[in-house]
Amino acid sequence: MFSTAYTRLDDVDWATWKAQQLATLLFVVRDGQVLLIHKKRGLGAGKINGPGGRLDNGESAMQAAIREVQEELRVTPLGIEYSGELSFQFVDGLSIHVEVFRAGDCDGEPQETDEAKPLWAPIDKIPFEQMWADDRHWIPLMLARKKFSGRFLFDEDTMLGYEIEIIETRDGRAKTVHDHNARRTQTVLKPLRQRIDEPNEKNS
Repeated sequence: MFSTAYTRLDDVDWATWKAQQLATLLFVVRDGQVLLIHKKRGLGAGKINGPGGRLDNGESAMQAAIREVQEELRVTPLGIEYSGELSFQFVDGLSIHVEVFRAGDCDGEPQETDEAKPLWAPIDKIPFEQMWADDRHWIPLMLARKKFSGRFLFDEDTMLGYEIEIIETRDGRAKTVHDHNARRTQTVLKPLRQRIDEPNEKNS
């Protein structure tokens, strides 16, 4: 990796930005709880997150999300719906685009594997302090079935800036961010449509 001059979100030319890696996250939400993992290896090892990982050649994002849940927790997600997209730029040069999915249930009981240990968390007691700093800003939108698009700048674990937008169609119904008929709401929640550049946020 190489060091960049990025110190603020606006330093990134998002109009021409292209991710080096494509990845997915999938959250099973049922009975007032969300299925998370203690990640054992790879980027974010030691943190709590949702199951997910990089796309294999020829896979769609949804196919990759299902495969990752199966590999990490030995269950198959059911009732899957698209939630949003996340674009991450790291100052060391790494860039990742993540598509996020939500599932209403899973077939089987989650099991610990070499990659992850399962954790069911009440949706009102999600351990954000043990997660990536961006999670607290968009996971509530996913839980509320809001479609979203987020951009984030990180220096290792420290979040230097972010912007999150809720996506709606002109008739008010939620739609994916890739739909050319979608429009971005101007004012929905106070933290949204707002670039945050300081103070920096870091996971404990």
